[in-house]
Amino acid sequence: MKKAAFIGVGNMGGALARAACRAVGPDQVTVFNRTPAKAEALAAELGCGLVDSAADAVWSAEYIFLGVKPNGLRPLLEELAPQLRDRHRVGEDKVLVSMVAGVTIEDMRPHLAGAGYYVPIVRIMPNTCVAVGKGMTALCAREAEEPYIRGVEELLSSTGRLERIPEDLSDQFAAVAGCGPAFIYPYIEALADGGVMAGLPRKQAMEYAAQMVMGAAAMVLESGKHPGQLKDEVCSPGGSTIAGVAELERGGLRSAAINAVLASWRRGAELGK
Repeated sequence: MKKAAFIGVGNMGGALARAACRAVGPDQVTVFNRTPAKAEALAAELGCGLVDSAADAVWSAEYIFLGVKPNGLRPLLEELAPQLRDRHRVGEDKVLVSMVAGVTIEDMRPHLAGAGYYVPIVRIMPNTCVAVGKGMTALCAREAEEPYIRGVEELLSSTGRLERIPEDLSDQFAAVAGCGPAFIYPYIEALADGGVMAGLPRKQAMEYAAQMVMGAAAMVLESGKHPGQLKDEVCSPGGSTIAGVAELERGGLRSAAINAVLASWRRGAELGK
């Protein structure tokens, strides 16, 4: 059974801690946060372990998830390095799992010199949908051994879909899957607004729009058909659906979506420098 410790339990760290509890049980999960109240509340909710320091988190588990802000990662790694060294000397190798945006595995390495050995690192990029088990998470682990990667996948097995990708595609992945939910939410809201204008009550319009988007996404993933083919299958000649599609084309939906992804990709690359 894999044991996981989460250092930093904000929105993403907390969501992944919940997922790990679902996957391996709360008795295998430990949490720590610089603001103790947040970790205490999460531990009480999940029934998982609680520690008083980042160093204690290293001692408590094999997989150490790092959920801090980018500017807090360097001092955290330097704080953890002696603990990693001490555990390595007694035959306990740890795996660092970073969810810190914009910081590569190579960037992390110099700050782990105090560990005295080549600490396995797996970098993950989850999106916020992991909170409901419908997430899309990328794993970058070109240097970690296969058993360690599979261990991370086991701990995240209830988060949704997982995909191993080369790290040089991480910014592109983030622009589509990481930023993408923020592109879809206004679209769902706009569809619901249209429904309200047509006479639907607001609550029902929002539910119908959200369920439709979820179902359409499932059709793409599960049918194996191209989205264009699926679109054609809904559109009858001269019908109401193709009339609506024509309005989306007139409004520039496709180009707006493409430009949103490219803008996010470029900005993400800038922030990572």
